[in-house]
Amino acid sequence: MKFLSEKRALEKLHKLKSEYRETITDSYEHRAKSCLTCDTKGACCLDAHFVNVHITRLEAAAIRKTLSNLPGDRQAEAYRRVEDSIEKYDLTDEGDTFARTYACPLFEAGTGCLVHHEGKPLPCISHACYENKDDLPPDELQIGMESKVETLNRRAYGESIHWRPLPLWLRR
Repeated sequence: MKFLSEKRALEKLHKLKSEYRETITDSYEHRAKSCLTCDTKGACCLDAHFVNVHITRLEAAAIRKTLSNLPGDRQAEAYRRVEDSIEKYDLTDEGDTFARTYACPLFEAGTGCLVHHEGKPLPCISHACYENKDDLPPDELQIGMESKVETLNRRAYGESIHWRPLPLWLRR
């Protein structure tokens, strides 16, 4: 296996996610309700009974890089929400972590997703408000992308893949 620097892996991750976002936008999202016209903006991101986004170490690095571009007070507030979500929803690496849900700490009222353009996790790129189940992107599409992210993660860090709830990877 050929290893990559984290910087190079992040560049490849950005390209991969940009291509994925384009596929979702062009082929599926036009069948969904627009987030811009949603009556309850952020409800899906803040639904503590729904959100269970898991990411890899490399994706966490991409998110941290994006958050580092925010003013210091907004960064501090985002990381405070990360800590609050870990505590409030009792997030740990123990047991079936995919069974645990939480409100996303990266959603900011009045702004939306803090990492929407850079660093947005794959499940969030896939998500939209589809009225008809048949309009959803096929699970295999996201699974295929997750496999590519796992490969990049392995090439960057040389370790086995560990998918964790987003707040756990972002904990400082």
